[in-house]
Amino acid sequence: MTLSRRNFVKGATVAGAVAATPFTISKAVAANKELRIYAWAGYITDEMLADFKAKTGINATFTPYGTNDELMNSLRATDGTGFDIIMPTVDRVPGYVDFDLVQPLDTSRVNWDGCLESAVAGSEVGGVVNGERYFAPSDWGTEAIAFNSDYAKVDRNNLSYGDLWKPEHASSVTVRGHSALVGIGLWLESMGKLPFPLLDSYKNEKAMRANFEVILKTAAENKSAIAQYWSTENEAQGAFRTNGAIIGQTWDSTAFKLKSEGEPIVYGAPKEGALAWMEGFVIPKNANNVDAAYEFINWYYTPEAGAMFVESTGYNSTAKGSDALLPEATKQFFQDSYSDKDLKNLWWWPIQEPWYVALRNEYQDRYLSA
Repeated sequence: MTLSRRNFVKGATVAGAVAATPFTISKAVAANKELRIYAWAGYITDEMLADFKAKTGINATFTPYGTNDELMNSLRATDGTGFDIIMPTVDRVPGYVDFDLVQPLDTSRVNWDGCLESAVAGSEVGGVVNGERYFAPSDWGTEAIAFNSDYAKVDRNNLSYGDLWKPEHASSVTVRGHSALVGIGLWLESMGKLPFPLLDSYKNEKAMRANFEVILKTAAENKSAIAQYWSTENEAQGAFRTNGAIIGQTWDSTAFKLKSEGEPIVYGAPKEGALAWMEGFVIPKNANNVDAAYEFINWYYTPEAGAMFVESTGYNSTAKGSDALLPEATKQFFQDSYSDKDLKNLWWWPIQEPWYVALRNEYQDRYLSA
């Protein structure tokens, strides 16, 4: 089952009206063992760790990573040891299963009542492998167009990935290498310029190479527009703050953070569809403190924890009731960024199997070095 954005929003609306389920502390957890969290930079704050300890008595440490590839490489290097809980995107989970780096969830130990039903159902693709669930959804967001409204030459109501490559934006664009190629692919596909449907690129190597050769040619021709490439959140923000970017293909959190600092940044979905993703909790194969990992997941599935996550990241929590606790500015950012039409037109990342990731990285390297 694929995740319908309409159902997702419907689920969030219903969840806002549901009373919060009290958080139940498991005293059986060995609290003297430390929970080791490996998650995206900026995702886990000191406030969250303190609240988790106050609710459970469990000490936790947080180690950040910046990309899915960094996470995968770390786990492969240690054969799934070193951490008790990780937060990959759902499309990458089958790869961890293929490499035998993660363990199936004991679904009876997860408080699914605290999670949006639409997120649980939507994460079956990728999160459930060979009939076993490995993934408890935590958040979702998009990668679309962020721009400085004082300088960028765009029509907010008719955004396109092609706007990045307008002559007026020369030397002022920031993108992430591999996802910029997908954005260009969606733009070219909308004009009928790809040899295969873009989604076929994720199904077989022939279609992938045929499409990405065309995409790479267009990307290289427009490389002079780049002010800075980014691969992490901090790099994307820095591109706008100090390195001359006035428009870019970024995560929603980039625009949220910059706007909260008073920058004239607008975020919007292009007509080809914003790139949408979901992340969640996965337990490595050789986790040392599995009990505490389940305690952390269940702690997160409370409105208060979900709201802390959203305030920290600008992303959207799957914890029921968290939206009701958010500041007005956070709610307004979401309303300003997505119309109903945008929400129905999201382009959800397909499952990225290891063979695809290897080829994707090959084309990204060729793009960056072109």
